[in-house]
Amino acid sequence: MFEKGTRARAVVGSFAFFLVAPAVVAGAVPFALVGWTMQPPLIGLPGERLLGAFGIGVGLACLVDCFARFALEGRGTPGPVEQTEVLVASGLYRFVRNPMYVCVVTIVVGQALLLAQARLLPYAGLLLVTFHLFVRLYEEPSLRRRFGESYETYCLHVRRWWPRLTPWRQSGASST
Repeated sequence: MFEKGTRARAVVGSFAFFLVAPAVVAGAVPFALVGWTMQPPLIGLPGERLLGAFGIGVGLACLVDCFARFALEGRGTPGPVEQTEVLVASGLYRFVRNPMYVCVVTIVVGQALLLAQARLLPYAGLLLVTFHLFVRLYEEPSLRRRFGESYETYCLHVRRWWPRLTPWRQSGASST
């Protein structure tokens, strides 16, 4: 339907992957665990639910931005089937190497606060461990093979999980 390497193919593929991965992990699984029912506040602090809603909103907006960057700049998807043609190191990727995973965990923690469902917190912890292992054992070795020195340089300047306070400014012509 779409020629390999086109932006249209990347957009459709990214949307499909969004529905398969983050929508399931941050939507369907939390729903299955707690039914999205509100309980009395977890901690009882003022603004707790508002903080949860904010986390969900920011996490979702940032996740959509990351997916769009993969499709429009990288001409690929976050999924391993249709990988990007170029290393995406713009937007949130200038602050942290794995913003999609950070966004998903933020959404789940936001749901825990908004719905006051403590059962979602161990799930968020399990996601962190799973994401970390996947990144270390599969993603990073794969990216090192595909992008070589440019990925090594990126890793030297942008941390895996803890965001930089200022955006990394990549030197050279390939600043996608």
